[in-house]
Amino acid sequence: MGAPVKIIPLGGLGEIGLNMMVFEYENAIMIVDAGIMFPEDYMLGIDIVVPDTTYLKDKMSLIKGIVLTHGHEDHIGALPYVLRDIEAPIYGTPFTLALVQHKLRAHNISTSMPLIEVAPRQSHTIGPFQVEFIRVSHSVVDGVGLAIDTPVGLIMHSGDFKINQVPVEGELTDINRFAAYGDRGVLALMSDSTNVEREGYTLSEKEIGNKLHDIFEDCRGRIIVALFSSNIGRIQQIVKAARLEGRKIVFCGRSMHASVAIAKSLKILNIPEDMEITTGQIKETPDREIIIITTGSQGEPMSVLHRVAMGTHKQIKIKKDDTVILSSKFIPGNERAITHIINRLYKNGAGVIYEKVSDIHVSGHAFQEELKLMINLTKPKYFIPIHGEFRHLIRHTHLAREVGIPKERLLLAENGQVVIFDDTGGYLEGSVPAGRILIDGKGIGNVERSVLKERRYLSEEGLIIATLVLDSKTGKVIHGPTVESHGFVVESHKSNILEGAKEIIMEIMECYDTDKSDRTDVIHTNIKKALRKYFYSAIQRRPVIFPVVLEV
Repeated sequence: MGAPVKIIPLGGLGEIGLNMMVFEYENAIMIVDAGIMFPEDYMLGIDIVVPDTTYLKDKMSLIKGIVLTHGHEDHIGALPYVLRDIEAPIYGTPFTLALVQHKLRAHNISTSMPLIEVAPRQSHTIGPFQVEFIRVSHSVVDGVGLAIDTPVGLIMHSGDFKINQVPVEGELTDINRFAAYGDRGVLALMSDSTNVEREGYTLSEKEIGNKLHDIFEDCRGRIIVALFSSNIGRIQQIVKAARLEGRKIVFCGRSMHASVAIAKSLKILNIPEDMEITTGQIKETPDREIIIITTGSQGEPMSVLHRVAMGTHKQIKIKKDDTVILSSKFIPGNERAITHIINRLYKNGAGVIYEKVSDIHVSGHAFQEELKLMINLTKPKYFIPIHGEFRHLIRHTHLAREVGIPKERLLLAENGQVVIFDDTGGYLEGSVPAGRILIDGKGIGNVERSVLKERRYLSEEGLIIATLVLDSKTGKVIHGPTVESHGFVVESHKSNILEGAKEIIMEIMECYDTDKSDRTDVIHTNIKKALRKYFYSAIQRRPVIFPVVLEV
């Protein structure tokens, strides 16, 4: 029996984001994507989440390349962290690699390994794998799927895709190429599951462009459009609609400026020179002639839109006739931040248009009929759902059964589980370490679940700091006690409750043995125990008690 090909998801199966897939054959490894996930509600203080690459620690010399399907953060965002340990060529389309270069510069990371540009219908040999890149339509330009020729058979990876029949700038999913591989014989299809719950087909991006133009026609004042900076196709649609309405374009936000500059340099974004103005020129331009394109559609605290909504942006203040358009979907977990911004914009006098009240966004992920079509085009022997929460993966297996894939050939894997293909077929066998590394400021992986639990507890119950200073010779109190409350009780109730706490401490001090060598430890323990009991009795709360006992 020949050696097997192993496929190991290190992220992206059972969650939205964090996409990272390992292909392994004998002494060679190829990685597909390295993405981040935005923190969930319970991850207080966490900036981003990256995949746990423990499995690769002892295999670095075996890694022959990192293949990127497209330039979204959930596919390339972890590279600055992954490349601290991995040195391997990175393969991607021009726009994707330009975003990677910008990201690495921002993180002050230099790598000697080459960034290798690829093109649709072009093949590259990466270790034992022959990889052809296939154009797919998505919400970012230059997206690709993969045809991976392995020693045991052909494996198709859809990337993030939709089958867009009416493209904006000619980026059709190359269904002919997928079909050609289907005729040749596909061992396994790995397909994007994100929108498997949505029936029918995705809307055309061109329809969104027409809708935006209709909205622009009715706006009397400035228009502010917030969207993902990587959505170059949507930006081009806005520019086109702005041109028809005689408006000027203003770009705001560092990531927006970076993406636009990259897209212009690659000639995939066309903006007439006389249309673009700077933020500084807004005041001297009539409101009726301005469209501001910015970041912040997900309510990010430091984004331009957030600062505009809060009134803290230096150059852009909301006016009564302003119209703000959030031209993106609400990513799960961001709803509260987004609705907070919407409420603030309304309060400041702007009109707000978002996907729940108007069709101003179309998904970049295939709906059910497109997912069925991908399976029928490729006619795989085995089917592996990828990219989605567990409910999405399950629903995708149901969809695959509807179009004829037998139950025994549906491989439902989770992060860390090993998918094996060998002479006997495909199956799941064993698992490897996989999980999430939390990025907290400059700290990488130094925040454990226990720390998150403490942060949540502090956020819910508050903190009490009780301070005493003792004479080191006599053990008597020479300062204090002082009791400080943080996040515990409102100011008007502090005095009585905290005065009661001081009395409790003084009672403890009257009853302890000053000659004991461990007296500070005893006092510390007794204060903590007594105050915990006192506060729960007084107001049914359990704040974190932090006694400070000093001897001078």
